[in-house]
Amino acid sequence: MHVPDGFLDAPTSVATMVAAGGVVAASLVRASRHELDERTAPLAGLVAVFVFAAQMVNFPVGAGTSGHLIGASLAAVLVGPATATLCLTVVLSVQAFLFADGGVTALGTNVLLMGVIAVWVGYGVARAVLAVLPRRMSSVPLAAAAGSFVSVPAAALVFTGLFAAGGVAPIPLGPLVAAMVGWHLLIGVGEALITFLAVSSIVAARPDLVHAARGRMPALQLRTPEPVA
Repeated sequence: MHVPDGFLDAPTSVATMVAAGGVVAASLVRASRHELDERTAPLAGLVAVFVFAAQMVNFPVGAGTSGHLIGASLAAVLVGPATATLCLTVVLSVQAFLFADGGVTALGTNVLLMGVIAVWVGYGVARAVLAVLPRRMSSVPLAAAAGSFVSVPAAALVFTGLFAAGGVAPIPLGPLVAAMVGWHLLIGVGEALITFLAVSSIVAARPDLVHAARGRMPALQLRTPEPVA
């Protein structure tokens, strides 16, 4: 999913940089006001570390492209979509500048695809699924898995649209679309499974730390102590 240097022309790369920068700036404001606090900030750091490790495992999918787990929907469900966008932006920036994983000139494109499209599509799907599932904690991992499954091919589809508009690499569009969408559907299945297991374990241990679980935890039953005879 990482886009290297030279895949897209300069106008397309600049446009994605501007779009991604605007969303990241808005996410900074939203995260500081509505998502991050003393309890969730450490979890955001752990989520960023997990996503970094997961994305470093790449495998070729053909037509000059590679695939890997994204972790965007998992991050959004755990710490909120704005904070997830910030986590993915940090991860992608470190990968581009220190590990040459994804081009520096394509950083805006990668942030837009994985830190914006995958995050917000995945979170939106998860919220939609939660709206129709029974109002209990066990619904949260299922919704998170659904969001993960959809987010991966969604990001791949947006990339193929960007390549159709401004691609300069000598790769035919047809094979590229088939490779990106087909393989990322399979990657989405694996990501959905990992997300389900991860969210299930956290919901079982600390449901109060899961952003998407807010409002689904049963209210504490406070009983008035009986008077001592």
